[in-house]
Amino acid sequence: MAPVRVAAFFRIGPTGCEPRPNPGKATTIKDLSRLIPHIRSLGRRYTGGALLLLATNALALLIPWYMKLAVEALQRPASARLSATTCALLIVALAVAHCVTRIYSRTLILNAARIIEYRIREELFQRLLLLDLPFFSGSRTGDIISRFANDLTNVRMLTGFGAMSAMNTLILYGAAVTMMWRIHPWLTLCAVVPFPLMVLLVKKVSQHMFRRSLAAQEELARLSSLAEESISAIRLVKSYCREEHFQALFQEIAGRYLEHNLVMGRLRGLIIPVMAVATGAGTLIVLFLGGRLVIAGTITLGDFVAFSGYLTMLVWPTAIMGWILTMMQRGASSMSRLNAILTAEPAVADAADAVSQEGVRQGIELRGLTFGYDNGKLLDDISCHIAAGERIGITGEVGCGKSSLLRLIPRLLPVDDGMILIDGKDINHITLASLRSLIGYVPQEAFLFSRSIRENIAYGVEDQWVDVSNAARRAGFTDDVNSFRDGLETLVGEKGVSLSGGQKQRLSIARALLPGPRILLLDDPLSAVDAGREEEVLNELRGFYGDRTVLIVSHRLSVFRDCHRILVLKDGRIAEQGSPAELLALDGLYAGMQRMQRLRDELL
Repeated sequence: MAPVRVAAFFRIGPTGCEPRPNPGKATTIKDLSRLIPHIRSLGRRYTGGALLLLATNALALLIPWYMKLAVEALQRPASARLSATTCALLIVALAVAHCVTRIYSRTLILNAARIIEYRIREELFQRLLLLDLPFFSGSRTGDIISRFANDLTNVRMLTGFGAMSAMNTLILYGAAVTMMWRIHPWLTLCAVVPFPLMVLLVKKVSQHMFRRSLAAQEELARLSSLAEESISAIRLVKSYCREEHFQALFQEIAGRYLEHNLVMGRLRGLIIPVMAVATGAGTLIVLFLGGRLVIAGTITLGDFVAFSGYLTMLVWPTAIMGWILTMMQRGASSMSRLNAILTAEPAVADAADAVSQEGVRQGIELRGLTFGYDNGKLLDDISCHIAAGERIGITGEVGCGKSSLLRLIPRLLPVDDGMILIDGKDINHITLASLRSLIGYVPQEAFLFSRSIRENIAYGVEDQWVDVSNAARRAGFTDDVNSFRDGLETLVGEKGVSLSGGQKQRLSIARALLPGPRILLLDDPLSAVDAGREEEVLNELRGFYGDRTVLIVSHRLSVFRDCHRILVLKDGRIAEQGSPAELLALDGLYAGMQRMQRLRDELL
């Protein structure tokens, strides 16, 4: 059977979840379309905000009209419908009402954007929890964090201030141009002639801004990844005096990020003068032609004042149009990056016919197990049966697939159908929740959360206040806990920085033992534990094993003393298998490893 190629399940780029290169208009629309359900669910807020914006602009549009009436009242008091004083008071009232409706329109729309940001963040985190090891092996932590922070901020700005500004611009343009048209159609046409030319130029510039914005976001992700990696490995950086190297690398990436942002700044700088030229040209046309119309008596001075007021009201929407386009491009590029995570599918998921597995009665069967990454085959035709309650040791040279073999059993990595069976059932047709609830897994590198020892041990159980002392004792960790001032409530620091390597491993063992799993997978669990403490832990584990099925990976053969059988892997295959006594009598690979370790111990 062909090997499983993990990377084939994902389009993994330099940062693991890159968006598609050179996205066009169709792709941009497709990326933004994911926002439609969120906007639709908040339709009342957006509708209410739009109605208030309509009221806001209606009030704003009435102000120039009453200014027109005020001017006409000053010119011809006898024939005026309203006095200049009345018009002034109405203008003040309109300004106050305009202020109130403006505040509430912004509150409704901007709060809706905050809710969308919250929901997408929840979706992102939920999706990340569903994705499996192949995805994360090709993704940088800093890049993912960048998407949670910077890209979500851009989307919030798009759905909030961007949406509000776009609605406001459309309403204001439609209403102001209509009012101008009522005063003098021909003058209106002349005043807005420069605007279409401006829109064409802005559209051309915005295409370049999209590409630059996407590139800038990618550089920011690389910058975040480098910062996260450097801080996490600060002790290693200092130990090897690599401060200058990482500083130079940071400056290089920061320089590229700066370059992309400077180009976007220049493009934005080009848009604003274009807006100003279009607006200024329109104003000049109105001053020249409108003045002549006033002199000719075609329109009144009040009409000219109102027309100029409406044209002035178009200055800000016209100027902000470029900023809205910039925000749309940033939001589209950010949504493209977010969609790379939101649309990613896990290689490992429950099959449609998956059933629950309650226990282990017959055991585990490996049937022609073959597995590999893109760099080649790692496990090749592994076949053996592990009876329920049997303890199996797995050893072999570095890189022969021991750890990958353990990860395949709880389906942390994808495996083809029919290769691993528990009680005769293909693990691909067992629900992930029930499968993993049967298994206690101790990884090669123990990871601890920045919480107390108690919380770290109880991580795998629902009740965080369960008695963890028995699990700590079985892992040989009780003496260490008692030596801490706060005992089980001791905070272990970031990634367990306050604990030694051996303490981390034993805490990790206690975590795996606490739920009482039926299958125990131990991946080199005592590599950082000294010989004396190793003896104590093995004695405690012997009492815990009972009828549990245990698989132990280790290079230290002393760990296998309670194992019924040992598998020796070489080049991805089972080269030898049998009890420790049988393998020593065979005088093969295992016997050679035993002699080498004995000689090493004597020399030390």
